Amino acid sequence: MSVELNQAYLFARLDESQMDRVKAMSQTISLEDGEALFEVGDQAKRFFLVVDGKIKLSRLSLNGNEKVIEVVRPGHTFAEALMFLDRPNYPVRATAIGKTRLTSFDSRLFKQLLRESVDTCFRVMGDMSQRLRHLIKEIDDLTLQSATGRVAGYLCGQYVYQGQDRVEFDLDTPKGILASRLSVKPETFSRILHNFADQGVVKVTGGHIEILDPVRLRDYAQSAGVCGQSVSPTLETLR
Repeated sequence: MSVELNQAYLFARLDESQMDRVKAMSQTISLEDGEALFEVGDQAKRFFLVVDGKIKLSRLSLNGNEKVIEVVRPGHTFAEALMFLDRPNYPVRATAIGKTRLTSFDSRLFKQLLRESVDTCFRVMGDMSQRLRHLIKEIDDLTLQSATGRVAGYLCGQYVYQGQDRVEFDLDTPKGILASRLSVKPETFSRILHNFADQGVVKVTGGHIEILDPVRLRDYAQSAGVCGQSVSPTLETLR
């Protein structure tokens, strides 16, 4: 998947002259697999749009283990909220998953453009609000759900994202990174997948997943929540 600037949510409401200004402040960046875009503490002068590939945002814990905060996919921007801070620094490390192409933007110049575009200001605010809701849900997931529930919830989310007429998909992110994203150990992630396979819920062939029993998978995800609450509203579509 490759995206153009006007396909990105943040830029979709800009007029032609504003888009020309955005293009003038942009730069193209190409990264190889595992190559770092920035490190924790680097000065945050630019924000980014993923055009091709994926970006892993992560931090190291005190014991040296990596925690994956987010995997950013094509069409999505990241680090734009930092432009509103007086002296911004990147709070995470950003590295490429596979060959990745990005477009970067000058935060100072874009903030000047925001002063002229109320629509874009509200889009930035809406995007930040959605991410805040996502982070709150993630805190709930990590504190209130078991590892099995989190893995089931992730698979359900992929099932819905791929479309319900499609019961199989490929994991597009390495299992070790997915495990960190779900706050489980890689061996735990693999063991849960094997347990689901043994029970006939899914079929796993390498990184290929086939959902054999979506209702039971949904039940695993929902039973992990408090009082049977759904881990995600989208799971209701699996009923």
